Amino acid sequence: MAFRKLLASLGAGGASVETVLTESNVVPGGVVQGEVRIQGGSVEQRVEALSVGLQARVEVEGGDQEVKQDIEFAKVRLGGAFDLQAGAVHVVPFGLDIPWETPVTAVAGQHLRGMDIGVRTELEIARAVDSGDLDPITVHPLPAQQAILDAFIQLGFRFKAADMERGHIRGTRQRLPFYQEIEFFAPQQYRGLNEVEVTFVADGREMDVVLEMDKKPGLFAEGSDSYRAFQVGLEDFRGTDWVAYLNQWLADVGGRRNWF
Repeated sequence: MAFRKLLASLGAGGASVETVLTESNVVPGGVVQGEVRIQGGSVEQRVEALSVGLQARVEVEGGDQEVKQDIEFAKVRLGGAFDLQAGAVHVVPFGLDIPWETPVTAVAGQHLRGMDIGVRTELEIARAVDSGDLDPITVHPLPAQQAILDAFIQLGFRFKAADMERGHIRGTRQRLPFYQEIEFFAPQQYRGLNEVEVTFVADGREMDVVLEMDKKPGLFAEGSDSYRAFQVGLEDFRGTDWVAYLNQWLADVGGRRNWF
């Protein structure tokens, strides 16, 4: 990314900034590393604060429609105030922890459309705050998450869409103000079933997996047999045959509802 002029309201001679990510591919619980390079302008300026944070574009219900909202869900301040000399280059390295609940943005190397997550750099000069462009990151699934996604694919499910929604799922370990839903079209052998939605809510030890069949307004509710939530250890998930597990749940529910 080229140096970007900052704080145009201050007139000519202002600083410019560039954020460079060492590696944009990460996993939940990992660290995105990089550096912020501030290029001094033609005059000396006082940098009051510098920070980097993670930002996601999330769907928020507003009346009869859904709107998009940018939510910052992790932030770190990089050092204290300093004087930026004219023409000088000030380089600040950083490491930004990726929360365990961070939604995945790519599966099997394919970007999930609509998943916009990245690093936002914020610079404060002369009491004016400038937020830079979003530097995208690619969040890959944890091995335990990948195992469950792979099982759906092996059962013939096809990826439909993914979104991030503001809100909280009751009964989970969720701490972020939003969650992700990954939607799959059902294969023909599960007739009567349109789709399944998958949500992962992880911490450093295990994760909640929330599955919901064919989500339609007023059709299913939490606690019904078409909604299932269970816990999976991030290290011991390999002890389960996930294809068989998911197929059995689908067959049990479908049989009771005369779908299959």
